[in-house]
Amino acid sequence: MTAIGIVGSQGRMGRAIAAAIKETQGAELAGGVDHEGDVAALTKTADVLVDFSSPDALEVTLDACAAAGTPILIGTTGLAERHHYLIDDAARDIAIIQTGNTSLGVTMLAALVRDTAERLGEDWDIEILEMHHRHKVDAPSGTARLLGEAAAEGRGVSLAEVTEEGRAGLTGPRADGAIGFASLRGGSVAGDHRVIFAGQDERIELAHIAEDRVIFARGAVKGALWLPGRDAGRYDMTNVLGI
Repeated sequence: MTAIGIVGSQGRMGRAIAAAIKETQGAELAGGVDHEGDVAALTKTADVLVDFSSPDALEVTLDACAAAGTPILIGTTGLAERHHYLIDDAARDIAIIQTGNTSLGVTMLAALVRDTAERLGEDWDIEILEMHHRHKVDAPSGTARLLGEAAAEGRGVSLAEVTEEGRAGLTGPRADGAIGFASLRGGSVAGDHRVIFAGQDERIELAHIAEDRVIFARGAVKGALWLPGRDAGRYDMTNVLGI
């Protein structure tokens, strides 16, 4: 049995992951912590941690995992550049999965987006549209950024250099090679993502619709079960699926 500890255990995702652990063969719940909880103590009872808390708590969690040699899956979104430096540093000592989305379907979608962007080239404009529930605090979503990174990778460019967000007013014509983002918020939407490749006189749309956040919880548990025993390093959900 693999004992999985949850950081952010009382949040929406934390509760969903706990339920998914109970229904997954070979997994058991090692416990959970929340704001100002003792993560170091949790690493002593868990084989692996899953973190869906907040960016502010990440540094303490990574320090505890690195000290204990405990691998971790990070699904927290809204991470800044400094958080990625912290993850890179900790990944020298432990195995880490960091992802904007743990859904297996979204992981496959990202692979399709990467391949499509590579094959079509810059003659096709790329726009990413996402919608989430009214309580979500970050935009664009971590999943939208994950899809944007996949598109940028397919084109061999840096997403930071080609991103267009929040268009309003007289913005002028669309920049060549840009990857645009649009965010919608409302109701109880678990997560809708659409990547639009707009060419001359034709359009391709690749989409994923999340009907229940349980899909993210199941994917997180699958990733957590994959991590123990892996070499130190930074991984993502494509490694879990072998794509």
